[in-house]
Amino acid sequence: MTEGRIAFITGAGSGIGRATALLLQKNGYSVVLTGRREDALEETAGMAEEGGGTMCPVPMDVGDPGSVAAAFARTKETFGRLDLLFNNAGTSAPGVPMEELTPEQWQTVVNVNLSGSFYCAQQAINMMKAQTPKGGRIINNGSISAHVPRPFSAPYTSTKHAITGLTKSISLDGREHDIACGQIDIGNALTERTERMTKGVPQADGTTRVEPVMTAEQVANAVLYMDSLPLETNVQFMTIMATKMPYIGRG
Repeated sequence: MTEGRIAFITGAGSGIGRATALLLQKNGYSVVLTGRREDALEETAGMAEEGGGTMCPVPMDVGDPGSVAAAFARTKETFGRLDLLFNNAGTSAPGVPMEELTPEQWQTVVNVNLSGSFYCAQQAINMMKAQTPKGGRIINNGSISAHVPRPFSAPYTSTKHAITGLTKSISLDGREHDIACGQIDIGNALTERTERMTKGVPQADGTTRVEPVMTAEQVANAVLYMDSLPLETNVQFMTIMATKMPYIGRG
C-alpha cells in the first residue's frame, strides 16, 4: 500500500527528482519537495495531479546540515512521520583532467553528493526510528559512476563510489529500527543535465559519441517499485540504464 505515505525527495525541482515526485504524488504519496531553487520546486508542485497526495515545497541546501535539519523538522511538523527518503540531489565538476580541478570544485561535489546524502539520511533515521509504527525506506541515487568512471569525472565518481559504502552502512545500522536502504544506479536518463548525451560525450578511447538514453519517468517507476515492497524486503542495489549505453563490455 502506498496511499497516504510520506516521501522526502532531494533535487525535486527538475529531472529525476521531479519525475519521481510526480509519480509518487499520483500514487497517493504526500511529497516534500526539496532543492535550492524555490521557483523550480513550486513548478513541480504545480504539476501535481488532482486526487493525488499533497505536494510540500521546502527550499533546502542539501550541503548545509542546518538547512537539512530545518527541512526535516518542517516535514515532521507538517506530516508527523516519514516513510521514504530519496537521496537524489547531485552535482558534478567541470570535465577536465583532475589535476586542473580546484579544491573548491572538488569540495562542492563532495558537499552535495556525499555529505548531503549523509545529512539527509541521518535526519531520516532519527525520524523513522522514533515514529509509530517505526521504520521506513531510504533510497540513494548511486549512478553508473558508482561502478565505473567516465573520463575526467574524479569528483563525481569518487562520491558515487562512496554512496555505495553509505548505502551498505545504512542498511546494516538501520536493521534494528526497521529501516531498509537500497541504491538505484542510473545510466543515461535524459534530463536537463544529461542532454549532452544526445549530442556526443567523451569516451574512454578518446572519441566522442552520441549515447542512447532513457526517460526520467522510467527511473521514477523503478523508485516506486523499490518502495512498493514491504519493509521486510529490500532491493539492495538496482541498475537501470539505457540498454545500449556504453557500460556492459565498455562499448
